[in-house]
Amino acid sequence: MRDYSDIMDKRRPLYPEFPPMPVSDRAAQFSPFAALVGYDDAVKETVRLTDRRREMSEEEITDLNLKLGILKQRQKDLPEVKVTYFVPDLKKEGGSYRIKAGKVRTIDGFNNVIVFSDGEKIRISDTYEIVLS
Repeated sequence: MRDYSDIMDKRRPLYPEFPPMPVSDRAAQFSPFAALVGYDDAVKETVRLTDRRREMSEEEITDLNLKLGILKQRQKDLPEVKVTYFVPDLKKEGGSYRIKAGKVRTIDGFNNVIVFSDGEKIRISDTYEIVLS
């Protein structure tokens, strides 16, 4: 077995056409390797909770239609409202309920959306509750 004592005191050879690798690049070659690319993201997505869309009762639907009618009549005044609405999740079943507060510019009956003064639109079919100010 060789102990390499004959070359221990020698410097490594340097070649002008091959400059030494920077230390940062040398460290990168030993960086951790992810065998399952995307696995962590898939686990996070599975754990993320969503709400189910609730079915509205006849009373809730009647109340919502009444408030939409009032908004339609008062839309010249830019009425202030709070709208609770459902946003479907793009990646999995379900979604989340959100609340939008603001002034209603118009109710677009052709596209079935509530249009706020800031330009945001909420589909009437996703609307769960309207609170008039």
